[in-house]
Amino acid sequence: MKIQAEALLFDNDGTLVSSLESVHRCWTRWAAEFGITAEAFAQVELHGRPAVEIAADLLPADVVPQALARIEQLEVEDVPNGGVHLLAGTAAFLDSLPADRWAVVTSATRRLAEARLEAVGILPKILVAADDVTRGKPDPEPYLLAARELGVDPSRCVVFEDAPAGLRAGRAAGMTTVALTTTHQAHELDADLVVENLSALSALVTVGNVEISVRP
Repeated sequence: MKIQAEALLFDNDGTLVSSLESVHRCWTRWAAEFGITAEAFAQVELHGRPAVEIAADLLPADVVPQALARIEQLEVEDVPNGGVHLLAGTAAFLDSLPADRWAVVTSATRRLAEARLEAVGILPKILVAADDVTRGKPDPEPYLLAARELGVDPSRCVVFEDAPAGLRAGRAAGMTTVALTTTHQAHELDADLVVENLSALSALVTVGNVEISVRP
């Protein structure tokens, strides 16, 4: 299978990097600090959603701003503790792309996203973070904003995601979707193409086009 595109849009956590260890440490501590029961916490989907939505699901509205500031602080401070690392294939795949053909689109805040990306040596020319949009994934707004900043029609963009919410956002934006089975099983992911990680793919860059292929 070959996919033709002008721009590639990557989720960060679970797609380019893994921060699961850090996320688990920080959110578990956060929940305890704010008196959230283990039962209530277990019922909330953490992955691929903005922290503001998670906090709003668990806490009264007047506590949410304080809670958001606290989880961002915990996660940023935890970055140097080794909880963030590149996923297989990330470095090679990004290195094969011109800087103006791709962007990172994350549900994390800009401060947190930049800390995690810097820790693994990824420096995107364009980064769309939770701070930049009014509606996060699964709404298409983050991906549409990235396409606009790259100057590319949404129909000529490919979204790379590991979470159902992000894939829904990409489809709603009218983009081709590629799912990575890094945090979910294949049957949980509705996408145009499903692969294990970015090491399964190669990119051939020409003028005005990127051809994405599955490695044999």
